[in-house]
Amino acid sequence: MDKQYVIGIDIGGTNTVIGVVDARGSVLGSTSIKTQVCEKFEDYISEIYKAATALLESLDLTGKIHGIGVGAPNANHYTGNIENAANLRWKGILPLCELLSQKFGIPTSCTNDANAAAIGEMTYGAARGMKNFIMITLGTGVGSGIVANGQVLYGCDGYAGELGHVIVKENNGRKCGCGRSGCLECYCSATGVSRTAREFIETTDIPSILREIHVDEITSKHVYDAAIQGDELSKKIFEFTGEILGKAFANFVAFSAPEAIILFGGLANAGELLLAPVRKAMEENVLFVWKDKVKILASELKDADAAVLGASALGWEADK
Repeated sequence: MDKQYVIGIDIGGTNTVIGVVDARGSVLGSTSIKTQVCEKFEDYISEIYKAATALLESLDLTGKIHGIGVGAPNANHYTGNIENAANLRWKGILPLCELLSQKFGIPTSCTNDANAAAIGEMTYGAARGMKNFIMITLGTGVGSGIVANGQVLYGCDGYAGELGHVIVKENNGRKCGCGRSGCLECYCSATGVSRTAREFIETTDIPSILREIHVDEITSKHVYDAAIQGDELSKKIFEFTGEILGKAFANFVAFSAPEAIILFGGLANAGELLLAPVRKAMEENVLFVWKDKVKILASELKDADAAVLGASALGWEADK
């Protein structure tokens, strides 16, 4: 019997989404469980198995799965383990792929969520046919996956590509959750945009509808909604964010010479409000040999399916 389908599993801090995907990148069905449902990690794996088995039975696909791919916090592609993830209740080294392979009897592969997004984009999305690109995820934080010569860059220990934690402000930079100061994530994530909005409100006199919102409740969505209404302060916030991101991209281009940088995540949905200043800053700062060569593209993965698609792409490689 041909095994023409894979399972993609996206493990988040709150929910775990399980989907079945075909070779064309269509999500045939999905289900979810609460990530923190069990005290023991082994029992959580059993809950995944039960949910996935029920999903396969409902789709009449039992026995037709080629492999399992998992995207998870601090998942190490080399070891197959989740290693000391801050937002999961289980601490230490968790043998994720080993336990899933034993439970399902199917090869399993894993990586972190940003690398999974890069693999998904290369398999199903805007990076099809590309061998050199950088995937940037702009959500609560800034994640990245680097693909060079058709391979995800993992480095010696499986953790290469933490571009959200390059330092972009050396003096008096914002404190980052990683423990350092001035990281890209502090400025160019959705959280970073909120922090910029608070700073601009407190340090400028520019009129803005954002001033009608309590300063501690302002989100990047508020800034976006105000900007598309023509709010000058909100547009300056996007210009500030885009300039920092574009300068960082100019540096990223220098070390991997990508064909494209692909943006995914909630903040990327701001479109030209963000992309226009990003392109401008990148072209003004990139080395001349790469001027007008590197494309900045939006992801082609659907928001609702992206995490599962990215994880599922690993499933085709799980037995290699």
